[in-house]
Amino acid sequence: GFWDDYMEAYEDMIRHTATEEAPWYVVPADNKWFTRVVVAAAVIEALHSLNLQFPKVNAAKLRELAAARRELLKK
Repeated sequence: GFWDDYMEAYEDMIRHTATEEAPWYVVPADNKWFTRVVVAAAVIEALHSLNLQFPKVNAAKLRELAAARRELLKK
């Protein structure tokens, strides 16, 4: 009997809390395998949008890292 009220509250909550930086993803849960595919696709898309890259390491940092490695391997 309260379905319409629940749906309105649900939609209101999503509309007022989702942001570009922290979006909501409404995922159908009727079928486990499909739910997992949708979630995996959302995660892949979010990671891809971050445009992650390995840091650039200059010669001084490489020497520092090599020295730290030598220290760690002494034992």
